[in-house]
Amino acid sequence: MIKDSILNHLIELRSRLLKVFGLFVVLSIVGIPFASEVYTFIASPLMDLLPDGSTMIATEVASPFMAPIKLVLYVALLLSMPWLFYQIWMFVSPGLYKREKKLTAPLMLSTIILFFCGVSFAFFIVCPIIFKFFIGMAPENIQVMTDINQYLSFIFKLLFAFGIAFEIPIATVIIVKSGLATKESLKSARPYLIILFLVIGMLLTPPDIFSQLFLAVPMWLLFEIGILFSSNKK
Repeated sequence: MIKDSILNHLIELRSRLLKVFGLFVVLSIVGIPFASEVYTFIASPLMDLLPDGSTMIATEVASPFMAPIKLVLYVALLLSMPWLFYQIWMFVSPGLYKREKKLTAPLMLSTIILFFCGVSFAFFIVCPIIFKFFIGMAPENIQVMTDINQYLSFIFKLLFAFGIAFEIPIATVIIVKSGLATKESLKSARPYLIILFLVIGMLLTPPDIFSQLFLAVPMWLLFEIGILFSSNKK
């Protein structure tokens, strides 16, 4: 009986993950014809700051073709995240109490909104500041010409890191609501969590102190927001 129940859950999980993969494939196919336009938009935070005469470069033969395609796949994955969150909530919700299910819709909506707030914050605020600093620090006899593959790897690592990091308030509320921890215990663990945020910032962002702090500090502030909206009452 238990074995059948586990098997049914695995089948449902596979079905929901396939739905997410299906959306990813559709978005990728639709986006490929617009790969150049998408690339121009994603590259704008850096291109707008490059000195006159500087451009991006391709250090590999296939990069001019493969980089825009890879970019479309990244964007498709990014846009598939709300659908992934929805499928996760729908997979988990049958095991929740009626009172807990009432929180599902607002939590799911908040999850999606916070994810894209994190992505937007990284793209429109963090990236220009970081790029401006890096370009400004370049010696006068060095011409800044970034490889397109390295740029895409850098920026999407930041976008996904910030998108996930902005889910901290939701995670905090769920932890308190589920009884895994109390507000008081989380508050007392604040110094250790701040260290953890710094470590996460180091692991998830490119290896520079500015990217790490731009991620770690918002994670701490978002944790405080999560604490503010948490309640020990079930």
